[in-house]
Amino acid sequence: MLLFNGKNLDGWTSVGKDVPPAFGWEIEDGVMTVRKHDGKRGGDIITREQYSDFDLKVDFRITKGANSGIKYFFTKYEKGGWLGLEYQIMDDENHPDGKLGRDGNRLEGGLYDMFPTSAKQVNPIGEWNQARIVAKGSKVTHYLNGKKILTFDRSSQLYKETWQLSKYKNCQPMFGDVEKGHILLQDHGDVVSFKNIKIRKLK
Repeated sequence: MLLFNGKNLDGWTSVGKDVPPAFGWEIEDGVMTVRKHDGKRGGDIITREQYSDFDLKVDFRITKGANSGIKYFFTKYEKGGWLGLEYQIMDDENHPDGKLGRDGNRLEGGLYDMFPTSAKQVNPIGEWNQARIVAKGSKVTHYLNGKKILTFDRSSQLYKETWQLSKYKNCQPMFGDVEKGHILLQDHGDVVSFKNIKIRKLK
């Protein structure tokens, strides 16, 4: 099922609102691009629908030094506000976050501030890459350009211990311990493009 029709933001909205941002997201030739306008950002966009078990694919293209992300199971927590697990999208070499975090857990393809990836093949800046996220039950797998780069279990002891080391340690319930949530595309203030955004619900 297409989440982006290539023409407009139908099916998308803003965090805590009923409409998408009035500016910041531009659409041309089937490509959605987030950029600043006069130094101002439009903000993140989220799907109107929520998803539990799913197979999500997103083509993305970054610019030099860019940072963005795809969040999933994005919802409002009892304590901590709006949060979601994040498939990191970033220029590892030129963005400052590439040198932060624990053992590379803020690099492209990883679960942001939680788990780093295994070896990965990233296409050069300005070329398209494909992110894929498969969530089934408590297990989640990240792919980059067709290769599995990370698998984790949200119910495992390792996950719980990692959560306690992360920036989300004070949220309630436990970060990621939700049944469903929205898909979010992040506006981090950098120019990033997306296309071919597709999801398949898993039974």
